[in-house]
Amino acid sequence: MSLHEECGVFGIISPVKADVAEAAYYGLYALQHRGQESCGIVVNDDGVFSSCKDPGLVSEVFFGDALSRLPKGNMAVGHVRYGTTGGNNRNNCQPIEVNHQKGKMALAHNGNLSNAVELRNMLELSGAIFHTTSDTETIAYIVTRERLRTPSIEDALSAAMNTLDGAYSLVLMSSRKLICARDPYGFRPLCYGKTPDGMYVAASESCALKAIGAEFVRDLEPGEILVFGPKGIVSRREHVGKKKKKICIFEYIYFARPDSVIDGVSVHGARVRAGRILAEKHPVLADIVIGVPDSGLDAALGYSMESGIPYGIGLIKNKYIGRTFISPGQDTRLDQVRIKLSAVEESVRDKRVVLIDDSIVRGTTSGRIVKLLREAGAKEIHMRISAPPFLHPCYYGTDIDSREHLIACRHSVEETAEIIGADSLGYLPAAELSSLIGDRGYCSACFDGVYPTAVPSDTRRDRFEKKLSERNEENS
Repeated sequence: MSLHEECGVFGIISPVKADVAEAAYYGLYALQHRGQESCGIVVNDDGVFSSCKDPGLVSEVFFGDALSRLPKGNMAVGHVRYGTTGGNNRNNCQPIEVNHQKGKMALAHNGNLSNAVELRNMLELSGAIFHTTSDTETIAYIVTRERLRTPSIEDALSAAMNTLDGAYSLVLMSSRKLICARDPYGFRPLCYGKTPDGMYVAASESCALKAIGAEFVRDLEPGEILVFGPKGIVSRREHVGKKKKKICIFEYIYFARPDSVIDGVSVHGARVRAGRILAEKHPVLADIVIGVPDSGLDAALGYSMESGIPYGIGLIKNKYIGRTFISPGQDTRLDQVRIKLSAVEESVRDKRVVLIDDSIVRGTTSGRIVKLLREAGAKEIHMRISAPPFLHPCYYGTDIDSREHLIACRHSVEETAEIIGADSLGYLPAAELSSLIGDRGYCSACFDGVYPTAVPSDTRRDRFEKKLSERNEENS
């Protein structure tokens, strides 16, 4: 089992009609690592919305003339998805589009609501009919409800934020405005920039800004609403400072691309620091340090720099493998590890190897990688993990929904090392997480069980699908 984060969001607004769909396409390409189940783009051409969205990678959904069929326009919003709630079907593809009495809206969302079940029940009892099983539709309903009794879409979003709890970075498009919002905890990243020709761009990560030639301006503050419209840029700050900042620490360890900068911290720099700490806390005599591509490479470099052990390329990733993690069963997943990764025998044969990875969840993937290196002739394999052990579920957008699948909940470090076949195993100490990003508030609930919000009443990843199935059985 690999870890996955829910999605990436992108939005763009141009002072003149332009090929905003193409810009969104390249932005989503840069965010593909955040979600590989589905993607979509909605273009706003003077208030007329046109969309293309489907399950698949960006290159698959917008293959052939799919992108060119979208018109030029003044605005666009885009989304890449890996669903931490809801199944992988077209209904769950984003951005979600809504037509209501006062206009229309397209919404893209990154994160998970911790009170989604309560909100959905409340909405259904008031007559709402849901077409998806994702949290995003709940947000869309709440915003739409507020829009019907407020003078502007930004007022509606601000009012909705009084009801929403949990993780949400949003990019929202109305007929005349592009609006971005980050939840008051700041769980998930969101930033904006400007292109040389005057377009404003918002995205989950700064790497998406660079992909279309936009200059990074700044990150949104937790709780901030940023409005791009006829009056220029307006920052709404009524929700700023209401909560202690809780950026997900795993953004720096794994989720984000290493060339991104989040809240002023280089992701690459944070991972190198994690590797240095591992070398200090878990030293070992070895001949080479290698990383598991891609998120283990930066930490491996840091381990090498601190320990003096040479850094090398010991594993090669097949970059064309596609959505390997969408595997129906464990046997298939094991086979795909071999397809996805191969060992460089010349680098590891007869060597004592330090193997760096970002995490161990079940242990099956780690065990397979260790086996690959053994088969390539590695004499010793000392595994080092640039995160603490996973001990608790995440409710804010990571697909860890229970403790039963977490190997660290059932086995000691020594037992885990034996299970995966490593000669030794060392994790990043939880006390060192603050060393990665400095004096910034962060969420590490998946490691320490300290949750910033109330624990959801129903924590099943497929909770809305189960509910729908149960309801159908009752009515049959």
